[in-house]
Amino acid sequence: MRKLFTSESVTEGHPDKLCDYISDSILDAYIEKDKNARVACETVAGKGEIYITGEITSKEQVDIEKIVRKAIKEIGYDNSKTDIDYRTCKITINISKQSPDIALGVDKSLETKKGEKIESEGAGDQGIMFGFACDETEELMPLPISLAHKLAKKLSQVRKNNEINYLRPDGKVQVTVEYEDDKPIRVDTIVVSTQQKEDVDLEVLRKDIKEKVINKIVPKKLLDDNTKYYINPTGRFVIGGPFGDSGLTGRKIIVDTYGGYARHGGGAFSGKDPTKVDRSATYMARHIAKNVVANKLAKKCEIQFSYAIGVARPVSVYIDTFGTNTIPEKEIIEKINKKFDLTPRGIINYLDLQKPIYTKTTNYGHFGKKELSWEKIIKL
Repeated sequence: MRKLFTSESVTEGHPDKLCDYISDSILDAYIEKDKNARVACETVAGKGEIYITGEITSKEQVDIEKIVRKAIKEIGYDNSKTDIDYRTCKITINISKQSPDIALGVDKSLETKKGEKIESEGAGDQGIMFGFACDETEELMPLPISLAHKLAKKLSQVRKNNEINYLRPDGKVQVTVEYEDDKPIRVDTIVVSTQQKEDVDLEVLRKDIKEKVINKIVPKKLLDDNTKYYINPTGRFVIGGPFGDSGLTGRKIIVDTYGGYARHGGGAFSGKDPTKVDRSATYMARHIAKNVVANKLAKKCEIQFSYAIGVARPVSVYIDTFGTNTIPEKEIIEKINKKFDLTPRGIINYLDLQKPIYTKTTNYGHFGKKELSWEKIIKL
């Protein structure tokens, strides 16, 4: 049986990713000074303006406006006529402290209040989190999202190193992979939309993107005469960034995870400190799912955790190996429960999450990057 599956990624200059990067930059600045800072930072980007809101509780202070302008500059936005200018954009900051009602459950878990000997805060919110891995790529990620991320990253690289000197920061990539009997066999379609400077010859742009981006990333064995390419299909993409479309933290959660190939709990990551299980427990779920596959207990694995606010231990642990498991799923869950402390504090300590690592995660996926602790392969 043959089927097509599509995933997308975006460049760091996409308006939503700009917001994610600003939120994670603020988070890193606080954690660098105060590892116990409670941060839930949201960013909105519009024409000529950045709006920062959310809840931050910390014993330290940081210059938020300075961090915001630095983040915009790092991405490459310096033109208010086509996108946004880090030097002149208006920045509004509306930050409050974490609600004392939430802090009641986070500071001391329900189990601790009942007298149980448990060294963990409670979960920062209720929610469900999914982790996934499969053996389609070296990094144990689905092939469509893996290729989409690599293409989007390459698109930013050729802009920043002036290999293609007429590109601007905003951009999107979409990759469609053809599967036969659940195995990827070829790339069917590649879509690239990249912001450009005025008066760039469209055919030159399309030739450059194909030669210097696509052909450098996608293995030749996956491309054939029937592969379709759509490069700036509208013919013009000059106005971009927050000028072309508003941006918002947490609006690219499918890009952040598995490109729609696996389920998503719904919680966003960027701007949240690790007491928020939306982020930390999703990282842990990916770590465990990856190691189930890496240890050859299954070829494909999806894990779900669920948490209740103020309660340390997960309410449930669910696993699905889609019939690819080499031992019973019940035994895999037993290994997980025996090996890992799935309380918020257990996850934070195990993955070493109280460090300013979060801007490394913002762009091109939170999973599949070797340098991140949840991607480490261990023995189960």
